[in-house]
Amino acid sequence: GLSQYSSDPRTEWDLSAYSTREQVLEAVRNLRYKGGNTFTGLALTHVLEQNLKPDAGARLEAEKLVILLTDGKSQDDANLAAQTLKNLGIEIFAIGVKNADEAELKQVASEPLELTVYNVLDFPLLSPLVSKLTRVLCARIKEKSHRETADTPVSTGPQLSPTDLKISAVTSKSMHLAWSPPLRAPKKYRVVYYPSKGGTHREVVLDGAVSSLQLSNLTSHTEYLVSVFPVYDTAVGDGLRGVTSTLPLSSPRSLRVSELSHNSLRLSWKAAQGATHYLVLCSAAPDGAED
Repeated sequence: GLSQYSSDPRTEWDLSAYSTREQVLEAVRNLRYKGGNTFTGLALTHVLEQNLKPDAGARLEAEKLVILLTDGKSQDDANLAAQTLKNLGIEIFAIGVKNADEAELKQVASEPLELTVYNVLDFPLLSPLVSKLTRVLCARIKEKSHRETADTPVSTGPQLSPTDLKISAVTSKSMHLAWSPPLRAPKKYRVVYYPSKGGTHREVVLDGAVSSLQLSNLTSHTEYLVSVFPVYDTAVGDGLRGVTSTLPLSSPRSLRVSELSHNSLRLSWKAAQGATHYLVLCSAAPDGAED
């Protein structure tokens, strides 16, 4: 599977899209480069929410590997998103090109870093890495497969996934989430939320017995994407997703001017709910404009 990203991650093809090596190589040859910003945290969240799901071809019993290829420093919190993937047992390999930040690559990648972090000066220098990376990836998969002996659930659905996400009590700074838990109670929930137009994504981890959450300190008049994931010992159920916009901040109303003199005037208005201060700007009207 492959996704490209800038400020808006885009899935090029899912894990289930192709079944032969030739098909994958042809897809790579037809790939069109996506320029733009470097929101790596948003991209890693996209991979978790969109590409590592059963209906995108991800088998719960299979090992999960993510190879991040980047040529710049992330403009959002890549470390938090990467930690979320690693906590779920997903292995991350970080490959930097040109202006990539090596310290960030080491934060994002899984241990041991000598096997999972690579940095080259230009794109053509990636070619010699291919055979080495292939051997390392295969060895890691075999090693993890032998190490994990616990039974893994083989299907999702109502047994492992919550339903009926409700978003209510929306204000300019907050909203309330509630959902119906799955038939089998999860160990915990991961709630991820971030502005749809790009920006820092945040995460809250809840005990599996809890099925509601109040989100606060949000930005006013902003559309937010919200996802709720149930986490089990050896699997992650399908996530619930919702989109809601916070309300704009309330405005002062009914501006009135009174007590005019040759060098002063009085202003009065109806208060704006929640305002702690007001900024009053005053300037002389240009010649010919209405007073």
